[in-house]
Amino acid sequence: MSYTVETAARTAPAAVIVAIDGPSGTGKSSTSKAVAAKLGLSYLDTGAQYRAITWWMLTNGIDVTDPVAIADAAGKPVIVSGTDPSAPTITVDGIDASGPIRTQEVTSKVSAVSAVPEVRTLITELQRSIAKGAALGIVVEGRDIGTTVLPDADLKIFLTASPEARAARRSGELKGADVSATREALLKRDAADSSRKTSPLAKADDAVEVDTSDLTLEQVIECVVTLVEGKRAAK
Repeated sequence: MSYTVETAARTAPAAVIVAIDGPSGTGKSSTSKAVAAKLGLSYLDTGAQYRAITWWMLTNGIDVTDPVAIADAAGKPVIVSGTDPSAPTITVDGIDASGPIRTQEVTSKVSAVSAVPEVRTLITELQRSIAKGAALGIVVEGRDIGTTVLPDADLKIFLTASPEARAARRSGELKGADVSATREALLKRDAADSSRKTSPLAKADDAVEVDTSDLTLEQVIECVVTLVEGKRAAK
């Protein structure tokens, strides 16, 4: 039997765009990266992009309590996201921002910056261009991917978990953090993200909801891999 390029094309897995949404502490990042790595897909953490622009604003003295000032500055930074799930990167104006964007200061200000329509428009365009350029498919995680950024995604998944489970996980990530305080911070972030006028955190009508409260990370990953493989097989 001769093996041709045409044969290879027929046997290669179909490219899929997977949107994974949900609030903080549900396992979005860990799950998304692992699923992308297992299935040979690209990976994009959209939250990191909003953190990156927030960090840039803070670093450059922009008043992040002033929506007009944020809007005026939104187009200035150049944000570049690497999409290798085993080593995702993010730079701002050529500077590695992967560490600085995870500070508490950025965390506390990112919702306000993200709520500004001009910011969301610019970042959404960036996200769509990255997804479009992923030849083999991509896993995109965030809060409005299935509803706003990629409403035509092949598969939409909404991860959820109880506030207690989410707080316990996030406290484990932030060594020494108080679980009760972390829970309150998560709920405050949920309220801000869900109530903003532009692209709020929401579950798409056609999304598959996965409650991760009582599941191990490995179980969540397997669940999502099964869903993606089913969608691939149906294409």
